[in-house]
Amino acid sequence: MLVKVDQIKDAGLKLEEPVNLELLGETLGGAASGEDTGFRATAPATLKASLRKLGGGVLLEGRFTVDVTSPCKRCLTDVATKVPVEFTLNLVPESLARGDDFKDDDEKAMEKKERSQGESGGSFGLDDADQELFDGRVINLDPIVREQLLLALPMSAVCRDDCKGLCSQCGANRNDVACACDTRPVDPRLAPLKNIKLSN
Repeated sequence: MLVKVDQIKDAGLKLEEPVNLELLGETLGGAASGEDTGFRATAPATLKASLRKLGGGVLLEGRFTVDVTSPCKRCLTDVATKVPVEFTLNLVPESLARGDDFKDDDEKAMEKKERSQGESGGSFGLDDADQELFDGRVINLDPIVREQLLLALPMSAVCRDDCKGLCSQCGANRNDVACACDTRPVDPRLAPLKNIKLSN
């Protein structure tokens, strides 16, 4: 998904772009990073984004929701989850960012004041947005979508709050069956005594 900065007019630009299963699968399955998140996308998503030129850069606001499945961390049953993703990014051209390195603090403060009084509008401050660099001509939304999805993923999922998990002895799902295994904790120092067989 590529957006040319020239496409962004004074009123801004609103987009509604499909996020296909291939992109979601690469992100969650770890084909790009070599790591598996444990989540799998079950349907394509739709990115709704707005872009507007702001203080020499571009302010990008976006949101999308991804339907995923992942194993329950207690019983390993597949759990369906909706992952909402919302983000606000201040996209800064690399040339502008390099130019900032040569400006003194007074020049930076003056530019910041001009931006806050002029183009920013409303009560939104650019300092509230994460900053990302781009080449100044074309914005590639794919890596942004990947990064923001990974940041929004929950640490783990459970099928229900009172999930009993798997039996540590026989591996049965204790939500479905009541096994006869003794699940009381055993003092590890006494555990070898269970293997002693007494003869008559």
